[in-house]
Amino acid sequence: MAPRAMVTPMSEHELAPVASPRGDAVLAPGQTFATVEAQIAASVLAGSRRLWLVGIAGFFAVSLLFFYSVTYVFAVGVGVMGVNIPVAWGFPIANVVWWIGIGHAGTLISAILLLLRQKWRTSINRFAEAMTIFAAGIAGLFPIIHLGRPWFAYWIVPYPSNMGVWPQWRSPLVWDLFAIATYIIVSILFWYVGLIPDLATLRDRSTRRWQQVFYGSLCLGWRGSALHWRRHQMAYLILAGLATPLVVSVHSVIALDFAVTIVPGYHSTVFPPYFVAGALFSGFAMVITIAAPLRAWFHLERLITPRHFDNMAKVMLAAGLIVIYGYAIEYFMAWYSGDPFARYILIRRALGAYAPAFWVMLACNVLLVQTLWLRRVRRNVWLLFAVALLVNVGMWSERFVIVLSSPHRDYLPSAWDVSFGTNWDYAMLVGSIGFFFFLMFLFIRWLPAVSISEVKELVREQREAE
Repeated sequence: MAPRAMVTPMSEHELAPVASPRGDAVLAPGQTFATVEAQIAASVLAGSRRLWLVGIAGFFAVSLLFFYSVTYVFAVGVGVMGVNIPVAWGFPIANVVWWIGIGHAGTLISAILLLLRQKWRTSINRFAEAMTIFAAGIAGLFPIIHLGRPWFAYWIVPYPSNMGVWPQWRSPLVWDLFAIATYIIVSILFWYVGLIPDLATLRDRSTRRWQQVFYGSLCLGWRGSALHWRRHQMAYLILAGLATPLVVSVHSVIALDFAVTIVPGYHSTVFPPYFVAGALFSGFAMVITIAAPLRAWFHLERLITPRHFDNMAKVMLAAGLIVIYGYAIEYFMAWYSGDPFARYILIRRALGAYAPAFWVMLACNVLLVQTLWLRRVRRNVWLLFAVALLVNVGMWSERFVIVLSSPHRDYLPSAWDVSFGTNWDYAMLVGSIGFFFFLMFLFIRWLPAVSISEVKELVREQREAE
């Protein structure tokens, strides 16, 4: 076992006081290396809390709904879902776009803000990275669920085939496979590399033998030497550079699934940037949704300050304005192009069978986001939490409107139909949300939800600045 003095390279200053920061600081006054390490590690090593047990039991029950509904669909067939002709892309594809969008905020906070040296990312990047992995993993399940024969999903992988059955490279299924798989792999590597110093801290602070063995095996022999830190920082920056283009490329590929078709309402070149902005919009909303209760339950008010919520709300506002521009340009291009089919579909969105979802989308994503111009809203944690919840609802409504309303009125009236999903569709949606939060609860119980090493580095920089 490594000696305690080698957990981090600055541990000789652990008990030194920290002067009160001036102005609107990222960390609350009075933080030291010792208090930061003890507070974050205690949430993992102190044992299960009653609130955590209640929460994980509830979300586990909801997760069972997800697995039961998926098993039923596999056993009976996709006919139990609300897909039909022409609405062949139903709830599963809407859920794919929504979940993969939620995962984008973690990459932005972790990778892009790291490269831009934004210190306010430090207290929220770890659980945002975990959110990315879980959301992307759940998103990857829904294309398989949507297949008519999901047990043949491996056919879209370019494996050596003696029968000569190769993937159809013009199929969006293959694009999604490579986009989502690459995103998950890079996100896991980036998350794990950043976690290694904290795993060593948990190893050295553990009093139980099984915890020492568990965290010791995960930290890969970390000793906190200068050589280890240099290699760690180099690998962390390389992975950040690899992850940064994925924020744009992955959701652009998902958007191209729609844009390359000739279906009115799908065939739009604005979709790639519009989907990326929407992904950041919904992703930061989910980060706020997680950060607010996490901050309260584990008493992390000194580490996750109003500054974090203010900055996240500003990013949400910027992304939300781009989303609003996307809505406007979509209607403008339908008018400017003179395409009667595109005009008809967009009018039907607002006045037709899917109008309730359309107006919910506008209320949450256009009107509600304007409250983020107010500083008192951005600084009020629970009010911002409520806004973030409604934004998540609005963004799912947007995916629902795009995926289901666009093809429901085909070129021929004989092919017209609507789809609002079935109980199995709603069960999979609600169950996937429960499964996501079940995984998040497991994460915050077994691994530090806030980066110990990066927050301690921030404390050191603040001390040097003063």
